[in-house]
Amino acid sequence: MLDSEVAEIERLADGKGFTLAAFKVGDWNADLSPWEAPPVFGSEGFAGGAEATLKYVTEQLIPELTGTGDAQIFIGGYSLAGFFALWAVYQMDLFSGAAAASPSVWFPGWIDYAEKNSVKAGRVYLSLGDREEKTKNPVMRTVGDNIRRQYELLQEDPGCKRSRLEMNQGNHFKEPDIRTAKGFVWLLKEN
Repeated sequence: MLDSEVAEIERLADGKGFTLAAFKVGDWNADLSPWEAPPVFGSEGFAGGAEATLKYVTEQLIPELTGTGDAQIFIGGYSLAGFFALWAVYQMDLFSGAAAASPSVWFPGWIDYAEKNSVKAGRVYLSLGDREEKTKNPVMRTVGDNIRRQYELLQEDPGCKRSRLEMNQGNHFKEPDIRTAKGFVWLLKEN
């Protein structure tokens, strides 16, 4: 993250207390995908292990960090982790908001799922690089249309009070830390 984003997060959280926790997963394709899906690139498919990861987050990680205190909790991530965060706010109302930076909304079946379900978080931040949809991979090329459709769905969703879609310059790999931090800054400002 850039020092300016960190300073902005600290300024917004001043006097309120703030904890930022990150955790590592063993296998992104297995641990962050909500259901099984065939490979989109390479030979490794998606195992659909997101429920187990969400259970870890909600039953172990969050209680360890918050104890019995009443904490406002935001979830977020980049790429498939951003997609996991977006999926998580469709699952439960524990989270006050999600920062989904360059989320993998190209994931097979995602838009159908989002059209049939409602988020349970009041705020959702989405971002995408303006060159991410310019790829030869036909599945990943859908990311631009899908992120715009996701944003429309959030604006219509009674469970989502505020949403934002921010387009950034560059491809998927440009400044992931800064783009993720911008999502958390937006969530804190909208708090």
